[in-house]
Amino acid sequence: MSGDARVIVGVSGSLHSLTALHRAAEEARARGALLVPVLAWTPVGGERSYRARPCPPLLRAWRDAAEARLESALGQAFGGLPIGLPVQPLVMRGEAGPVLTALADRPGDLLVISAGRHGSLRGRLRRLLRGSVARHCLDHARGDVLVVPPSSLHEDLRALHRGDIDLRELIAA
Repeated sequence: MSGDARVIVGVSGSLHSLTALHRAAEEARARGALLVPVLAWTPVGGERSYRARPCPPLLRAWRDAAEARLESALGQAFGGLPIGLPVQPLVMRGEAGPVLTALADRPGDLLVISAGRHGSLRGRLRRLLRGSVARHCLDHARGDVLVVPPSSLHEDLRALHRGDIDLRELIAA
């Protein structure tokens, strides 16, 4: 591993974030760096709501769920932790953009994020209210940021789900 080099990647469990996770692993291998997959979480209803009615057992359950989601994402992407690559998975409480930019604070850190599309109503509303994680990272990161575009497979899957294409067409292509 070259010095303290780190490749930090935001993970949500979405297909877009799994694409970014694969790219981050490639970058970490190429740089001889530590791969740091990060899943940021907030209490259901937000911090303000939790402060109004705190419930430590519920908070632990949300954190446990976030840890399980990160473990599941690593399992989906690599079948577990990537082999032959130093990895330090982190689950951190807070909004994804601020968590990622605060963590990627060392010289030589590379922050990898997905430019995932939010096609659902929930995703569009979240983006409208909070802004995108990618935009926050690009605006506030102190170091290099790599924004990974969605895989073309995502569009094929979306079209298949909508019924726009037939599975036989996809296989023949």
